[in-house]
Amino acid sequence: MMKEINMKHIIVILVLSITTVSFGQRKYAADRYFKEYAYSKSAELYQSLYDKGDKSYVVLSRLADSYYYTAQFTKAEKSYSDLMKQYAGIASPEHIFRYAQVLKSNGKVLESDKWMLKLKGVKRSDSRALALEANKNYFVEYTNRPKTYVNIHNLSINTTYSDFGGFIHGQDFYFSSTRPDAENKKLYQWNNQPYLNIYKSQQHRLEEGKALDVDSAEKVTSLSSKYHESNLIITKNGSTAYFTRDNYDGDKLGEDKQHTTHLKIYKAKKMYNNTWGNIEELSFNSNEYSTGHPALSSDEKTMYFVSDMPGGQGETDIYQVAINDDGTFGVPKNLGDVINTEGREMFPYIGSDDRLYFSSDGHLGLGALDIFESKIENNQFGKPVNLGAPVNGPLDDFSFVINESRSAGYFSSNRKGGKGDDDIYSFTIYHCKEIISGVVRELKTGNPIEGVEVRLLDTEGTPVSEQKTQPDGSYQFTDINCEKQFVVVASKEDYKSGQKEQNTLDINKKVLQTDINLESLIVEDQIVINPIYFDFDLYNIREDAEYELEHIVSVMKNHPDMVIKIESYTDSRGTKEYNRELSDKRAKSTRDYIISRGIAPERIESAIGYGEDKLLNKCKDGVECSEEEHQQNRRSYFYIINKENNIPSNE
Repeated sequence: MMKEINMKHIIVILVLSITTVSFGQRKYAADRYFKEYAYSKSAELYQSLYDKGDKSYVVLSRLADSYYYTAQFTKAEKSYSDLMKQYAGIASPEHIFRYAQVLKSNGKVLESDKWMLKLKGVKRSDSRALALEANKNYFVEYTNRPKTYVNIHNLSINTTYSDFGGFIHGQDFYFSSTRPDAENKKLYQWNNQPYLNIYKSQQHRLEEGKALDVDSAEKVTSLSSKYHESNLIITKNGSTAYFTRDNYDGDKLGEDKQHTTHLKIYKAKKMYNNTWGNIEELSFNSNEYSTGHPALSSDEKTMYFVSDMPGGQGETDIYQVAINDDGTFGVPKNLGDVINTEGREMFPYIGSDDRLYFSSDGHLGLGALDIFESKIENNQFGKPVNLGAPVNGPLDDFSFVINESRSAGYFSSNRKGGKGDDDIYSFTIYHCKEIISGVVRELKTGNPIEGVEVRLLDTEGTPVSEQKTQPDGSYQFTDINCEKQFVVVASKEDYKSGQKEQNTLDINKKVLQTDINLESLIVEDQIVINPIYFDFDLYNIREDAEYELEHIVSVMKNHPDMVIKIESYTDSRGTKEYNRELSDKRAKSTRDYIISRGIAPERIESAIGYGEDKLLNKCKDGVECSEEEHQQNRRSYFYIINKENNIPSNE
């Protein structure tokens, strides 16, 4: 079977027995194969016609489409490029879209986006162009998604043939494959591979916490016919299975009016000997269009499926249909334009968290089919979110399933580096939580401090968690996301706040030690802050001084009965009389600022300047000093003159 396109339509027609055809006959044959979705064969014939000089819109567009639908994107790009050059004014929206898609799959993202925006010139309401206009940075965003899906592993059961799909039932894993076996040797003529069959295998882990794998695949023979079967799902109790099959009644293939065979969904019941039987097609199937890719809601009261039935949004859409209590089905309902686009939506799957996972080439993606998720709330579907790399890439990515615990799952892809046509890959959900812990101590004594409020903030300053330290000064934040940047902030009354940056690693359960020292604002009979500096010959309060004076304000508000006195000093430059006057102005400016912050005037007993009486360094008159050395002498002290019993003392 060909790639995902062939899951839209699997076609069987009579083999043409003519060995020599005319030019006109070859055109007829190419058109016939194309209309029957036999794109490998139609590509071969249209290429022959093109090489012989037929450069009509029909031949060139169908040649490009045939390459597109068989994922031969290099050849498709050349054909679409020729089409756009020769028929730029009349190219259809879908051909412009497909050209943009193959450009992206071939790594030409900027050129792809330019062509995608051209869709508005043909169809102003095209959702694909509008989505690109709304998010022109999508490619970088999707390529750099937060780490979620890790340990991507190509399964052992993959072959050089087409292996895709997946369904988890307990420890069993079901998938579809065209691999040959003793009973499955007949080749499907469109891709020279055997017909699809459903296989069953057992899951196991390669290592603890690492990738899932499956092996020793066994064909589910009770569901096999001589045509295609795929996409098996099973109810939770294991009694009923649904799967996709050619329109085959066990005797002959069903056809539409154009003699095309479409897909149908079938139901099977578990038999006493653990096989499947009583196979019957579902009531909403039709000979005139395809239905396939069944999926069940978590309560198993709704089925989701894919169809190209008339009235849809695009090439293939996702539908839902009620499953009645008696096992009958309601009327299918299109999921609407939140999910469905002008392109292809396929492979629906409902996770245990009521999220719809599906593949699409109509929503903004990284190329070809991408996998998306949409949260379901009150039967309403949220805006689809692209899962991003590494699940999605430039080629087809589809058939996403995840286990009940949401710890691991599978998807299919024809990405480079695989074993065959389509391969199945497993993944695990990234789970890394670390611990940030530490002890808060007093800076000078090293004694632990109890009751310190410790907050963990992210890079935006948003609180992640907070707690108070234990009697031994310890704190601990658990379940912290890995590979993130945080700031730990510690604060307590009568202490200067402290903080430290802490970056988490990528080691699950790693303990990161982040100790913080706090400096006490009350030492013996003083409120001790960093020096309040004044500019030379000035007494106004600088901005940096305001910051320090707020510590004084905080301590005094914490202790409503506290009374202080202020002493200010200058450097030695200028006369002693002038300096005494200047320092007195500085002391009173300091007092006025504290009062302006809501402290009662009577709580400041005095504010006196002492000039250059008590220099802290050598910088007396006649000694040459730097500006920084002189600034050390321009300072203020804050003495507590009625120290309360409950005021801490840190000596």
